[in-house]
Amino acid sequence: MKRHLIALAALFPCMAASASPLKPDLAGLSFLVGDWSSGRGNVADTGGTSTGTSSITPEAGGAVLLRRDHTNLYSPSGTPSGGFDQIMMIYSESGQVHADYADGTHIIHYTFAKIDPGRSVTFTTATIPGAPLFKLAYTLSNPSTLTVSFAVIPPHGASFLPIATGTLTKAP
Repeated sequence: MKRHLIALAALFPCMAASASPLKPDLAGLSFLVGDWSSGRGNVADTGGTSTGTSSITPEAGGAVLLRRDHTNLYSPSGTPSGGFDQIMMIYSESGQVHADYADGTHIIHYTFAKIDPGRSVTFTTATIPGAPLFKLAYTLSNPSTLTVSFAVIPPHGASFLPIATGTLTKAP
């Protein structure tokens, strides 16, 4: 019996080593990791709603967080009006957290991340004259709920306008 316990104990360090803990610059974002689903979120530009799923996983030995989403869209009357897939890679470069988003139609390069470790992150794009400025924020409301907001300052605009808001619930 003692031999079995020693063999079992020897396995645990190997199992822990095979997991991908996040690199130090991304460690404050560990609250994002998991499988998430959404209730009905609001889509400001259409007046409709959305539902969807999101999976956020550590990749490349913990040097990257990869977000994979599927979003279903609904008209203001609740009729299905399409959907799309999206990905976002979150990574650190030269000590600064960045993110790159793609949905098959749009590419957004987030060049800055304000992180409240274990609690929230707000990604913003660079200010480029004549281009929109995007902001994507995740806030951990409780251990199983993320509040998400996506907003834009249009070219020559003065303040952020909401595009989509909602909540994600962590899958058990």
